[in-house]
Amino acid sequence: MKKILFIAIILAVYTTVSAQQAKPKPNLPKPMVVAVMPPDTAKKQAPTLYNPAADAKADIAAAVKTAQAQHKNILLQIGGNWCSWCLKFNGLVTTDAELNKYLNDNYVVLHTNYSKENLNEKLLAELGYPQRFGFPVFVVLDDKGSRLHTQNSSYLEEGKGYNKAKVMEFFQNWSPTALDPKSYVEKASK
Repeated sequence: MKKILFIAIILAVYTTVSAQQAKPKPNLPKPMVVAVMPPDTAKKQAPTLYNPAADAKADIAAAVKTAQAQHKNILLQIGGNWCSWCLKFNGLVTTDAELNKYLNDNYVVLHTNYSKENLNEKLLAELGYPQRFGFPVFVVLDDKGSRLHTQNSSYLEEGKGYNKAKVMEFFQNWSPTALDPKSYVEKASK
């Protein structure tokens, strides 16, 4: 019985000692260090191509005066800052030197807002409801402010962007020169 008691005491001591020894820690992932940006720099700046607070009618009236003085047509790009295709189109025509030059030589460009803040419903009704084509939609006005053409932008698209040749053709087909009857008068043979 002394042997059993002795073995029991040894086991009790051994169990108590081994329970108090440090066990190895499991392999936990190392904590990740994350840089926290201040609120004003953490948010991506929203594009501001279109101004929901703008008075589109007044902007068009001013564009008409400019177009008359410079012998240009007016290109309304109707859309909103929410519209990725609107921003892609603007990106193309402002970064491609050839398109940008032709556009600026022949048109006064206005970005007319269409968003939940300002749908410009009255103006769009006067323009023949161009929003039916989706966004962006382009409306070409002459230098008197009369609508010449409404262009569905999907015809200018290719893949995930716009086709430069199609955009240039659109610009050329509705330029003041293309619409000038003098451009089509045959010259007398000499």
